Amino acid sequence: MSLEMDAREVEGILILDLQGRIVAGAEASELRDRLTALASQRNANVILNLQEIHYIDSTGLGILVVGHSSIKATGGALKLLHVSKRGAQLLILTKLATVFSIYDDEQSAINSFFPDREVKHFDILEFVTSQEEGGQLGASAAGKGQG
Repeated sequence: MSLEMDAREVEGILILDLQGRIVAGAEASELRDRLTALASQRNANVILNLQEIHYIDSTGLGILVVGHSSIKATGGALKLLHVSKRGAQLLILTKLATVFSIYDDEQSAINSFFPDREVKHFDILEFVTSQEEGGQLGASAAGKGQG
């Protein structure tokens, strides 16, 4: 399945609605090229809507990190929206949840670009707790912080 990207703008913020997988190959290359182009436009504010992303591999994670760094270096910001449970687990386990701003709803993600607006952040602790209670987070993650 290829990666589809639909762009739309809301209040001056570019939202990329992604669908498919972010994996090594054409999918990751397409996203890398798009994020590189956005980074070349100084002060780009971008939200990646991952609601329809079914799988991200290590190459895909690398593309997200490079995109985030490149856009940030040119005065912009890249934020994540609607990260799946598996994607959130991956971001937590790799400690990339500390790098990205993650949001559960679009309006909060948009509001995060405006300092005078109220923002509801993705609660990582709440997510981890719910996963541990459900036994869905790996033993290595569940064991961290204990002891």
